[in-house]
Amino acid sequence: MSRPGQGVMMPVNGLGFPPQNVARVVVWEWLNEHSRWRPYTATVCHHIENVLKEDARGSVVLGQVDAQLVPYIIDLQSMHQFRQDTGTMRPVRRNFYDPSSAPGKGIVWEWENDGGAWTAYDMDICITIQNAYEKQHPWLDLSSLGFCYLIYFNSMSQMNRQTRRRRRLRRRLDLAYPLTVGSIPKSQSWPVGASSGQPCSCQQCLLCDFPPEGLQQLPPAPLALPSSPPSPPDHSSPASQCPQGGDQRRFGRAFWGNTAEGTHPSGNHRRSGHAHEPETEGKAGAPDLVWGGYSLFSSPLRVPALPVKNLNGTGPVHPALAGMTGILLCAAGLPVCLTRAPKPILHPPPVSKSDVKPVPGVPGVCRKTKKKHLKKSKNPEDVVRRYMQKVKNPPDEDCTICMERLVTASGYEGVLRHKGVRPELVGRLGRCGHMYHLLCLVAMYSNGNKDGSLQCPTCKAIYGEKTGTQPPGKMEFHLIPHSLPGFADTQTIRIVYDIPTGIQGPEHPNPGKKFTARGFPRHCYLPNNEKGRKVLRLLITAWERRLIFTIGTSNTTGESDTVVWNEIHHKTEFGSNLTGHGYPDASYLDNVLAELTAQGVSEAVAKA
Repeated sequence: MSRPGQGVMMPVNGLGFPPQNVARVVVWEWLNEHSRWRPYTATVCHHIENVLKEDARGSVVLGQVDAQLVPYIIDLQSMHQFRQDTGTMRPVRRNFYDPSSAPGKGIVWEWENDGGAWTAYDMDICITIQNAYEKQHPWLDLSSLGFCYLIYFNSMSQMNRQTRRRRRLRRRLDLAYPLTVGSIPKSQSWPVGASSGQPCSCQQCLLCDFPPEGLQQLPPAPLALPSSPPSPPDHSSPASQCPQGGDQRRFGRAFWGNTAEGTHPSGNHRRSGHAHEPETEGKAGAPDLVWGGYSLFSSPLRVPALPVKNLNGTGPVHPALAGMTGILLCAAGLPVCLTRAPKPILHPPPVSKSDVKPVPGVPGVCRKTKKKHLKKSKNPEDVVRRYMQKVKNPPDEDCTICMERLVTASGYEGVLRHKGVRPELVGRLGRCGHMYHLLCLVAMYSNGNKDGSLQCPTCKAIYGEKTGTQPPGKMEFHLIPHSLPGFADTQTIRIVYDIPTGIQGPEHPNPGKKFTARGFPRHCYLPNNEKGRKVLRLLITAWERRLIFTIGTSNTTGESDTVVWNEIHHKTEFGSNLTGHGYPDASYLDNVLAELTAQGVSEAVAKA
């Protein structure tokens, strides 16, 4: 089945915007930590479009139309979403789709996660599913999009081709997304191809494979639709791994057709041997071209190897570039073989207890958080007044929380009532000098952790000691007699985090409900040098303030009420850097110090 027109921003007129006088459905999307664009709901998109028409450089308060998005604000000038209680910023974009596609009709496809909640598919996948549904196909193979799933419309289910596990899915009607005609200013779109500000797609953040973005933007191969769905892969052969191999097999299908036996019904070749076999010998003793397990032709030339170090798109050779290079070389009669990198080395060699030593300059080897440390109760009004000074004659400018003028009453008037806080009162934060309605700051604080600290929504300055919602657990740290890549002359600091399952407290999303803790204990690594020990000391402070983890919904698995990382990146890959979360990485220590500073954890604070 051919894939319908995607929602990726096509380079029209060199900018990535629709041409003049062409109607398009507008879908606003935000970039998650796995480098995937997730759509806002149609209601939120209509709200953003209305604000955009009034002020293209203003801010959008998402909580005005969706109670679950109260902490979030979109700055239209910088095209970023800001979460007021944590300070987290994420890129957003204004994307365009055909009016006849699923978002133009208000159709949403969703899958059921382990907690029984429904999660919407990415918009391009939603459009693909709806297109197959409208054509009355009995099933849909998502391997052409890079996913190991089959969609069965008769039973309305999704099946994992590797594990055979099934999940329910549903199609529901919602409000249609807004329509627009013509182009938009350049400042109102996330820059096409920009690399700055992109979150990493690493082992920590990316726990499953996603299709490379570059491959998605290539014209998809025409896939034949058989009368029955494809059979599950043969797990006895490493060639059946999915989805990485599917991308290369799709290239072979698109440009060479069915050149050998064993063609997969989805258009992907089913290989009988290993994923890549560069030493297939011909008559003259020269290797053949190997593409997806097939010998396409013989040649007296040696086969040059084109290494693709990471088929997720994060390696030095992008999969799309590697694939197109192979196509061009083959068209010129030159053989080529794509090679897959080895698996990442996540853990060091075994270490005996006698070889484990304390970290010099860091007292102890363990830190624990207990339930008695977890709760702090502060009156919101008292906290706000502690850090603000009253302003008698405020300037005639916007309050960036409620977007009302400072000379008028707060936008939370009638929504939030606090004794002694009049809606027209305005205050100035003492250190940074930014001004807001007192009632707006009270509302912002009440929607956060309520730990006695306050963070300026404009400059992110932190007032007081910021703490998080990390559940109880244990942090261990010690030296092991092994060196990290790039630090050959130093030993390694190993950090072990262990958090058990438990019951959520009053500061968590669902108090009284059980939460899960997947993948613990988690091992992380630092070099045993001056800067590495500095990072360790600050991580200990962040742990004690409950900032390393939080309880939320996993964007990878869709599981809700589970322990997830909380904006401070760790190196979880010991002996390689294939995932982007290992060593060598010359900028990592500086980057994590900056992340800790953004959470209010600095060396000066740690010494205090």
